[in-house]
Amino acid sequence: MALFLPRLRNALAVAAALLLLAGSARAQAPLASTAPPTTTSTTASASVTADLDALVTQLEAEVGQIRLLSERLQRATGDSRNALLYRRDLRSLDVVRLLDRITPLVLELPAEDPTRSNLEQRIRGDLADVGRAVYDRLKELEQRIDEQLARVEEASGVERVELEANLESLEQLRFRYYEALIVYSRNREDHGLPPLEVLRNLPQELFQYAETQVGKVEFSTAAIAALRQRLKARPDQQDLATALDELQLEQARYIDDLRIAVELMDRLALDSAPYRTVILQKGDVVSISMFDSHVLAGMVRDGWKNLKSSIVENAADGIFRFLLFVSTLLLFFWFARGLKRLMRKGLDRSNLKISSLLKEVLISVSGGVMLVMGLMMALSQLGISLGPMLAGLGVAGFIVGFALQDTLSNFASGAMILLYRPYDVNDFIEVSGASGVVKKMTLVSTTIATFDNQVLVVPNNKIWGDVIKNVTAQRVRRVDLVFGISYSDNIEHTEQVLHEVVAAHDKVLRSPEPVIKVHTLGDSSVNFIVRPWVRTEDYWDVYWDLTRAVKLRFDAEGISIPFPQRDVHVYPVERSEGDQ
Repeated sequence: MALFLPRLRNALAVAAALLLLAGSARAQAPLASTAPPTTTSTTASASVTADLDALVTQLEAEVGQIRLLSERLQRATGDSRNALLYRRDLRSLDVVRLLDRITPLVLELPAEDPTRSNLEQRIRGDLADVGRAVYDRLKELEQRIDEQLARVEEASGVERVELEANLESLEQLRFRYYEALIVYSRNREDHGLPPLEVLRNLPQELFQYAETQVGKVEFSTAAIAALRQRLKARPDQQDLATALDELQLEQARYIDDLRIAVELMDRLALDSAPYRTVILQKGDVVSISMFDSHVLAGMVRDGWKNLKSSIVENAADGIFRFLLFVSTLLLFFWFARGLKRLMRKGLDRSNLKISSLLKEVLISVSGGVMLVMGLMMALSQLGISLGPMLAGLGVAGFIVGFALQDTLSNFASGAMILLYRPYDVNDFIEVSGASGVVKKMTLVSTTIATFDNQVLVVPNNKIWGDVIKNVTAQRVRRVDLVFGISYSDNIEHTEQVLHEVVAAHDKVLRSPEPVIKVHTLGDSSVNFIVRPWVRTEDYWDVYWDLTRAVKLRFDAEGISIPFPQRDVHVYPVERSEGDQ
């Protein structure tokens, strides 16, 4: 602070004195000139002179305000002193901007104008110290920022929030200083003036500042990773969560400071690609201006380098974890197969009255559960946390269940079919317009094979919501046959023949006894019902055998089986004599 004030005060005093001197020099310029200036040059010089006079007046006012602030600073303490320092920083930046505006105006004066010659000499000499003064002032501001940062780290609560806000304002002021210094020097170079001597060190200062911020970002990244690991082990520790939040906020501030340094480096046409790469990798906000070919190449190069180093460092552990992962999967696959065998043997030997479908489902589910457990344990060997995975599966299951309501309906129907057992494997059923032998069932659908060897897959909700006809559910079935004889045939003889034919078949059960009765008197026949009982698997053999045997025996016994016929009677018509 003490170093900056005299230099800035002297530089501003010189600027004001020179510019005031320029007014008198311009007044004497016509007397010194041997040739009168043209009308155009005279008008331009008058306009520039008016602008210079206005700027000089404003500059004097700013210098006066800075002088008053410096006097007050000698007596101020505490928050008042900080406020006065901040205000004087803003005034100093305004002075730099005024000097930046004065320089091009001086160069607009005619080359033969003595005012321009005098001011150019001063700008190249005394006023060049303004850049050094701003640079020194910036160094002092850096020191204040470090002190403020130390106070922030020691504070807590409301006081910490206030100090952080003050720290952000100082950091923004630092950016303004850098920007003003660069713009001031660039404008001098654009007008053919030599660059500021202070800018020779500014690129190095920016590189050092950027490296410091990168170091802070990397250090905070490592600390954040360590805290996250500890928080996984002890998720109930609120202090760890609070510390993690604070570190993340600090890292975001470091990245913002690094982003400002990159913008300043771009103004100076310096290579900022490595630092933009860090911003893209660590920052939460991505800007299009951060991307270019160098940055992308740097990201690819860093990623490949990190991958190679990670492979070299963790190759042994990675191979071991992979082998452990594969071994765990194979082991649980073997366990699943063994469990399925044990389940099958246990269910076959048990006295539980459960269907074959239910047995198969229980066996499949037990093996699937074992495989899922093995997969989860194998993933845990790779370091994958199962808690978030299970939570994600729960959320995903809710979403999938909402989207697949019909499929869930099939699951529910399948469960009800397994529970109430309306049919089993190899049963002949008629459901939902389909008939055939049940070959397979899952919780979603039932597979039916028709007699002509077609395969039908019927959703379970279609089956459970309709009438289920199980033809082969019982051990024995009744064969229903109907035979008709002529009205001229003997009923007792026919009954005796039918009894003999049924009794002669070896697959007809003696108990229950078959039923053979005169059933109906039809239009052209007397109909007998023949109802023997057989085992379910013999149904069609008995049906076809009895039908053939009855027809052969009726033919042998002279019993006729009538068929529909129509008698046509022709009556002659007598003709009268008039019709001839």
